[in-house]
Amino acid sequence: MAAALAAAGLDWIVPDWPATSPVRALVTTRRGGVSVGARATLDLGACRTDDAAVLENRRRLRAFLPGDPHWLSQVHGAGVVTLDAVTPAGACPEADGAVTTAPGVVCAIRMADCLPVLLADTQDACVGVAHAGWRGLAAGVVEATVATMRGLGSARQVAWLGPAIGPAAFEVGAEVRAAFMAHDARAAAAFVAGAPGKWLADLYTLARMRLRDAGVETIRGGGYCTRTDAARFFSYRRERDTGRMAALVWLGE
Repeated sequence: MAAALAAAGLDWIVPDWPATSPVRALVTTRRGGVSVGARATLDLGACRTDDAAVLENRRRLRAFLPGDPHWLSQVHGAGVVTLDAVTPAGACPEADGAVTTAPGVVCAIRMADCLPVLLADTQDACVGVAHAGWRGLAAGVVEATVATMRGLGSARQVAWLGPAIGPAAFEVGAEVRAAFMAHDARAAAAFVAGAPGKWLADLYTLARMRLRDAGVETIRGGGYCTRTDAARFFSYRRERDTGRMAALVWLGE
């Protein structure tokens, strides 16, 4: 996959994580598409769209995938869907996590600051992805995705954290810190006091805490900042009119 992307001149990300060979994963950047303006160039749009540029961008993405991505209607909650070989790719279920045991079924989420969490079973039984902005993290989307995988027979998982707004750029109100502290006082480690009444929040630290508490010990990735790296990533915090990237994971045929 990495070689194919390099040959195409694309800087999309292939996760570096200890998932086994049948597991495939890919994260797009803002480069490689045809959208213009604030959404230049690889805007992957909303769940359902008739935008010609977005449809062309999705066609370009599809060339690297075994099937059409299963996009979600994301609501910043903790809902998780299980996809199989007969689930229609255009169904757009309301959820912020997706898992599958079916080879060739592509689980996908869209993001532009929220944290994509990719998950893979260590015995090739299952893969999953969670759309984990602060609301989703606080609601338990990571734990719900792991639990759904375990319900499908996955005994042990590894995780990879993709591009999200970084800890030096994510200013939140006291209510955000309070939402995490109410769940676990240890969440204080993920917040640094900023301007009066404001805090800088570390989504990566919060996600790692949630994953470890859910029993996922091997966690890779992190270290990106979508807000400050304007050349590579879309960011809703930086530009409200912006595009969406995608994080995708599937089992090879």
